[in-house]
Amino acid sequence: MLPVIVLLVLVIIIFLPQLWVQRVIKQYSQTIDELPGTGGELAQHLIKRFELEDVSVEKTDNGNDHYDPESKTIRLSENNHDGKSLAAVTIATHEFGHALQHHTNYKPLLLRTQLAKKAAVAEKIASVILVSLPFTLILVKIPAITFIMLLAGLTIMCLPIVLHLFTLPVELDASFNRALPVLSEGNYVPDSAMPIARKILSAAALTYVSASLASLLNFYRWWAILRR
Repeated sequence: MLPVIVLLVLVIIIFLPQLWVQRVIKQYSQTIDELPGTGGELAQHLIKRFELEDVSVEKTDNGNDHYDPESKTIRLSENNHDGKSLAAVTIATHEFGHALQHHTNYKPLLLRTQLAKKAAVAEKIASVILVSLPFTLILVKIPAITFIMLLAGLTIMCLPIVLHLFTLPVELDASFNRALPVLSEGNYVPDSAMPIARKILSAAALTYVSASLASLLNFYRWWAILRR
């Protein structure tokens, strides 16, 4: 019964925010002709305004809005790059907020970037270790070694979970300490729409967090398999 409850809690934690994020973005994705430009045009404008000459803007086909610190590229989905909606300009400004973090050497972003690289490699290593456990036990027939491998595999798999501790503060900073002042001071959206912009910025911050939390399911999956 307990494993079912744990799984249910994990599913709620992971997928409920995703559903809320999708609902908010869809709700405010309608075209507004009164806006001065598209999300992509606003991102380009902000790059020039803040003199981030080495940052570029690209349209991505996978629908994944993000800032790539390695290539210093703001990547926007077609809807947000070409769209003239509150969601498009607000999400574009959120991603620009990450570029601004990078430009100012915001340490939590730099640390998250390094951890993300290591976490991806760590998950692969941990999977190999955990998959090989039964074969190792058969070959060496030393339970202590198998236990050490199990402990090592689960410990390494915890690295992506540690990454989540740095994700939310970085996303909230990009939304409310970077993007929100830019939108407000630059009058890029009407004052009457600022409460909506705050809501979209909250959704933008949770987008990455809810997606990255999926690794908790992976951790639970391995734990459930190994308990059998």
